[in-house]
Amino acid sequence: MKKDDPESVGSSEKICIDYTDCLAALCNKRWRFMDAMYGVLPIFGMVTKRSLSQPVATKERLKMLALQVLSTQVSDETNIVRLITLAQQQGLTALDIQLPYPLTNEQLVTIGEECSDTMALSQQNERLSIHLKSPAPTK
Repeated sequence: MKKDDPESVGSSEKICIDYTDCLAALCNKRWRFMDAMYGVLPIFGMVTKRSLSQPVATKERLKMLALQVLSTQVSDETNIVRLITLAQQQGLTALDIQLPYPLTNEQLVTIGEECSDTMALSQQNERLSIHLKSPAPTK
């Protein structure tokens, strides 16, 4: 399995996503109606708008997809759960999220309840580390 192959699953490559950069990019984005639908409705939030025709590095692909599912209109916990789900769908087994502030225990519990069967969380200051137990089943 090649590391940069978009079709690869179960990648052991650890990726770090800067959550603040993603939110800043969303604030500068020119929104269309469908963009708003992807950001607000959960059913749209996990569906990608288009398939990628050219091979893209795992980190870049994850960031591009993250900009489709993240929203400034929902809580940080919801966005983080969406990132975890997206990483799992992309076959990642480890993900770091660089946050602007450390999450509270309550926020960590909320995220853990949403994803408890699929991952383990640990936090070091503003960096949230997620270890995915298994890739999401493909349909």
